Amino acid sequence: MSDSSYQVAVIGSGPGGYVAAIRCAQLGFKTALIEKYSTLGGTCLNVGCIPSKALLDSSEHFFNAQHSFSEHGIEISAPKANIDQMIKRKAGVVKSNVDGIAYLMKKNKIEVLHGVGSFLDRNTIEVKSEDGKIQNIKAEKIIIATGSKPTALPFAPFDKKRIISSTEALELKEIPKHLIVIGGGVIGMELGSVYARIGSKVSVVEFMDNIIPTMDLSMGKELMKSTKKLGIEFYLGHKVTALTNAGSQVKLTAEDKAGKKLVLEGDYALVCIGRRPYTEGLGLNKIGVETVKGQIPVNEHLQTSVDNIYAIGDVVRGAMLAHKAEEEGVFVAEKIAGQKPHIHYNLIPGVVYTWPEVASVGQTEEQLKASGAPYKSGSFPYKALGRARASMDLDGMVKVLADKNTDEILGVHIVGARAADMIAAAVVAMEYRASAEDISRMSHAHPTYMEAFKEACLAATGNRALHM
Repeated sequence: MSDSSYQVAVIGSGPGGYVAAIRCAQLGFKTALIEKYSTLGGTCLNVGCIPSKALLDSSEHFFNAQHSFSEHGIEISAPKANIDQMIKRKAGVVKSNVDGIAYLMKKNKIEVLHGVGSFLDRNTIEVKSEDGKIQNIKAEKIIIATGSKPTALPFAPFDKKRIISSTEALELKEIPKHLIVIGGGVIGMELGSVYARIGSKVSVVEFMDNIIPTMDLSMGKELMKSTKKLGIEFYLGHKVTALTNAGSQVKLTAEDKAGKKLVLEGDYALVCIGRRPYTEGLGLNKIGVETVKGQIPVNEHLQTSVDNIYAIGDVVRGAMLAHKAEEEGVFVAEKIAGQKPHIHYNLIPGVVYTWPEVASVGQTEEQLKASGAPYKSGSFPYKALGRARASMDLDGMVKVLADKNTDEILGVHIVGARAADMIAAAVVAMEYRASAEDISRMSHAHPTYMEAFKEACLAATGNRALHM
């Protein structure tokens, strides 16, 4: 095999791509990883999951210093938010993670090629570097993992100055006086929370009648109650009809379902209406791979219409989640190796990293109602937890949905402190098809937030919660 010939080539170094490359290398394949940018890690590590969580944590510390320290008996002078230092710390967190990925590539003897990867044929990729140099490589198997980009409003493209995406929101040089967030989904609520905590007036304009609309309806209601305490204003059921950059501010016009007009003016408009698969420049037409509504169609093995070419992550069907892409990367690597991996897509959890956090896995109550499936529900509030009282995290609840006849857990939905970590226990339970009674009879350490999961399961088995 020549120096420019590989058993597997991966295009895109986000969580799906770099994990696929690592697993391929572990399985003994000579592997190349192609990345158009100078750093590895894709959207997640550079301008998504990691930097947003860094700012969420910084803003939460500031908010607690302002509002909670005195109750804990900690006396300090009035804290001041230093946005420059927050952004600087965020950049350090990103660099550390990105450097870690580069180390893993070296450790696993994966050759990294920087440049835009484009198909010449089903086994040949042209890699064009930023300085214009071109290298052609051969690969027996190719994995497309090129991720996604933010979606703009059709009548108001991103100008990256006043009409911004999540990428620019992570690099602001000032604390907005008024941040207008278009879209009350995961990204909008997370970044809206960041700036609300450090002093911005935040207005969320959402087309649907509830925020985080892909999750269980009760989760959106609980999160809205909590985030209203930050001063966030909500305009639900509103369609944005116009958005303009007026130089030093933006002007938004929207209307509700009755046609009543809403006009908002602010420093910035953060547009968070979703993301679109990114396949530009891949040359898919040269290999006969078509896209459908922007996505690359794949079969149950994640193969495209060209059987030696696979696609994973945001460019294929399913939720646009880093951990979903990782699972698919491992799945494809093991498929190529002749193994028999599986992914249970219904049990890939979703998380909103606001505070309180929101986490969910399995079916929502709305989905169960729509399907006509017999189910029962049990819930338990955080305010009844000793641990939550000790930490002053009283907002939230755990909701468990179980089969009415078999008691098998069908969905778990949590809004509250540490929900992002707690959901893993629900995933384990559901992977092993546990019943609500199974969980209710397991010992849970006291005092912990996880006791709420046990109590919700007790409630689901028949109104038996012990502490409510």
